[in-house]
Amino acid sequence: MRKLVVSIFISLDGVIQAPGGPTEDASGDFRFGGWIVPYADEAIGQHVQSLLAQPFELLLGRRTYDIFASHWPHVPADSKSRGIADVFNRVSKHVATHRSGALEWRNSHALTGELADAVRALKREEGANLLTFGSGDTVRQLLAAGLVDELCLLIYPVMLGRGKRLFGDDALASAFTLAHSARTPGGVLVTRYLRDGNVRTGTFE
Repeated sequence: MRKLVVSIFISLDGVIQAPGGPTEDASGDFRFGGWIVPYADEAIGQHVQSLLAQPFELLLGRRTYDIFASHWPHVPADSKSRGIADVFNRVSKHVATHRSGALEWRNSHALTGELADAVRALKREEGANLLTFGSGDTVRQLLAAGLVDELCLLIYPVMLGRGKRLFGDDALASAFTLAHSARTPGGVLVTRYLRDGNVRTGTFE
């Protein structure tokens, strides 16, 4: 059974909306689009490279898919990010969407039926792990269904006050183990959490 790995940029107060630019998602009058850009450095690039070093297939929500599809197929041959583009363009892409119409990016497939059921079926298949970037609405549903096996959280030293958040009250109660943590020169915490069963409780009495 393959795993579902989620990599996501998150603020200190849990906001994940529009990290990469002001036009990503301005809903709710969100005015801080692009809040990760000042912290971009080689260490974060190395983290992304490490995620892509193992075989994977992409699992994306429709908004993130559209952002990726408008960018990665058009990266110039001489770009520094061409290597990442080649990988993204090649791998299978599973998309959570309710919209009709074809998905034009090569090797893209729309999930059918209920999201949780579709992802459970994907996880039961043989093959590479499923890797999700962003896709907040999709990830919240998968957390509620207990389907996320690994969380790679890049925690940025900012508080945004408002905006879409990763964790809702409907997330399935679960324990996680911290498998890796590192600090970038800009103060971003790169963390990797593995699902570790049920929440354990106790008393100090």
